[in-house]
Amino acid sequence: MATITKENIGLLHEKLTVKLEKSDYLPAFEKTLKEYSKKANIPGFRKGMVPAGLIKKMYGPSLFTDEVLKSVDRELISYLQNDKLDIFAQPLPVESDMKQLDVNNPLDYTFHFEIGMKPEFQLPDLSKAKITRYVVTVTDDMVDSEVTRLQNRYGNMKDQEEVTTEENVLNITFTETDGDGNEVEGGAKKDNSILAKYFAEGFRKNWMGKKAGHTEVAQLKNAFDEKEKEWIISDLGLKDDPNAADKYFKIEITKIGLLEKRELNEEFFNQLYPNQSVVTEGEFRGNVKEEIQAYWNGQANNQIHDQVFHQLVDHTQIDFPEGFLKKWVKSQGDPSTGAQDLKTDEDVEKEFPKFLSQLKWTLISDKIVQDNAIQVSPDEIKAFAKQQLFSYMGGANLSDDQPWVTGYIEKMMKDRKYVEDSYNRIQTQKIFEWAATQVKPADKVISAEDFTKMVEEHQHHHH
Repeated sequence: MATITKENIGLLHEKLTVKLEKSDYLPAFEKTLKEYSKKANIPGFRKGMVPAGLIKKMYGPSLFTDEVLKSVDRELISYLQNDKLDIFAQPLPVESDMKQLDVNNPLDYTFHFEIGMKPEFQLPDLSKAKITRYVVTVTDDMVDSEVTRLQNRYGNMKDQEEVTTEENVLNITFTETDGDGNEVEGGAKKDNSILAKYFAEGFRKNWMGKKAGHTEVAQLKNAFDEKEKEWIISDLGLKDDPNAADKYFKIEITKIGLLEKRELNEEFFNQLYPNQSVVTEGEFRGNVKEEIQAYWNGQANNQIHDQVFHQLVDHTQIDFPEGFLKKWVKSQGDPSTGAQDLKTDEDVEKEFPKFLSQLKWTLISDKIVQDNAIQVSPDEIKAFAKQQLFSYMGGANLSDDQPWVTGYIEKMMKDRKYVEDSYNRIQTQKIFEWAATQVKPADKVISAEDFTKMVEEHQHHHH
């Protein structure tokens, strides 16, 4: 009868010794061998009449190993369940144990495994954490800018014969050339649509009074100022070329337009806010201001989530079986290449801090989910899929019960990866929603510029 003993070999690091007697695996091996003998289809022998010795010679070693390992697995699983051991990953076998197996000499065998125990820990008291809720001030300038953006977005493009103003929209084609304007074979080529005012001040005068078909040859660094130049270089697919700004391009106007802003009238208000009875410009601006405030409130909530995340990670003390975990990481090979070769000790040490940080958050998340019975239902995943679909459609007012909408959702629910990703996203959101109910944030009024700068500096610090 098999026995298992446990020995501590480090912090939360145990060695399991599985002692297997012949009687634990040999009857099953002999039974399997007989079944193979009955089913084997070997040339020169009638089915079911293959000599047992030949079957044992052909299939014995692999069947023998399988039955021994099945017995070991069965004993291990039973032991872990009965003793309610909460472990990381799977037990790691000691490789040398496999060399002892011999189908021609069945013996009592001993196998060794290492396991890493999951630690017990306490979460910090979030009600005592210093959390800030940033309240972004929405200014008249922000409302003016958004109103202008909406007027332009929903405006009408009117064709024009020639360039008359910096506000003209120029449809242009970029073609890479040499300094004399000769096209470079295999060079970059791209169509674009740009306001005349986005060209550098000294260069944009070249367009004034010109019609479709007019061309200019220039280096990108002379045609555009810094901000626009970087955007154009990226659009041309030259972001990784250190000499991109020095390249020459033939820039040809293919079409000239002028955007006519939408008038601020009731028709426009109703288009943007149907069924809301927005009649006056004041009411319209009030709605716009509410939307801007809602956006910044959402960003502020994200900041609360970020602060909560750091409170939980930085102030939760968790001990790990690092000896076991490093061995486990080393055994995983390289997932990016699919290689099964063992990683070097240097590789393990290099990636271990990041691995441990992710593992810590996983344990914290699991504890919050279990302690607060946080669940994600199939209906919530379906609702999430529907919300994503409507978002992809530009927020159009789509009916929930259209057959193609239902068909799309049913299709996504059969996609295992999509369901798993959606489950994790919804669960994470619920974790932070729970955490937000535990904290007592202090409000702090801040400008949009200062808030944005703060977030960018924080992101830069953590990359």
